[in-house]
Amino acid sequence: MKTLDTKAYLDTICEIANSGQEVSTVVSGGSMLPFLASGRDYVYLKKTETSPKKGDIVLFIRKDGSYILHRIRFIRKDGYYMIGDRQICTEGPITLSQIVAVAVKVKRKGKLITPKSFVWKFYRYIWLHTVKLRPLMFKIRSIF
Repeated sequence: MKTLDTKAYLDTICEIANSGQEVSTVVSGGSMLPFLASGRDYVYLKKTETSPKKGDIVLFIRKDGSYILHRIRFIRKDGYYMIGDRQICTEGPITLSQIVAVAVKVKRKGKLITPKSFVWKFYRYIWLHTVKLRPLMFKIRSIF
């Protein structure tokens, strides 16, 4: 097995996406649960041709250089505000220049999911509005 530096790997993913090609990578980290699971699911990224919209899943670069895959919670004049599906805190503003690519589809539990699917729409429109309820929801889930 060959080991790659994470930053170098993601730099390459971004290069491919910025060239206009679609590129996939395995999800790493738990911030996008329950929609996307680390090590199990894949995200297919592409350079965005239009301005990203509320609910889009985007790959962006923080000012410290780390790559993050989160959903756009809302957009204001000063930038984009992001949140992971498992998080309760919003991060931002993120500038358009920090956004590297947008997810065009995912492979979840081995099945391709597109933005037109019910599951995608649920997380984009319904789950995104549960931020204030998430702590209670996670607590109830942990009981069961």
